[in-house]
Amino acid sequence: MPPLTRAQTGMLAAVALGIPLSAWGALYPSNTWLQVGPVAAGLPFAWRALARSPISNASAGCIAAFVLLHLVAARWSYSFVPYDVWFPALATERNHFDRLVHFAFGALAMAPMVEGGVRYWGLSPRMALIFALFFVLAVGGLYEIFEWSLTLALAPEDAGAYNGEQGDRFDAQKDMALAGLGAVLVAPLVRGASWWKGNSQ
Repeated sequence: MPPLTRAQTGMLAAVALGIPLSAWGALYPSNTWLQVGPVAAGLPFAWRALARSPISNASAGCIAAFVLLHLVAARWSYSFVPYDVWFPALATERNHFDRLVHFAFGALAMAPMVEGGVRYWGLSPRMALIFALFFVLAVGGLYEIFEWSLTLALAPEDAGAYNGEQGDRFDAQKDMALAGLGAVLVAPLVRGASWWKGNSQ
């Protein structure tokens, strides 16, 4: 397998360093294995996937940025990320960090999914964009079902801290809508990205 680019090696190293930092002193240690465990387990597979099926540094950076954002959120279990302490001007009655992460998922997933569709799955640029948007919406919905299942398995306090609904009965719908909005807003930028050269439609 070809070696990773220096940039992508650095991204993997940053994620590897972020894993113990996220778990260390976690606000809800009982949730750590749910939030940090999959990242730790997936890191070797990510390295192998990047080596076997190379993608641009831009797409790899989108994936790394989302994972690092997730690790920051996992340290405080999303609903309690103290961004209002770091940036008092952003303080509101509700902690919106979980909403930011859902929006970021939609925005950051588009580039790697579209690139994968064009480079490896034989899709046209237009179909790859549609596929990426459907991917974001499907994963967003499946994740909300996963969160619902957690409420049946975890203690109420732990489930509430993980899910981050903060008393909003429409939290799941808003989270999915924000992911979709992030994907739609980024789609025009992805459409004009450099990997379309020679594949435009």
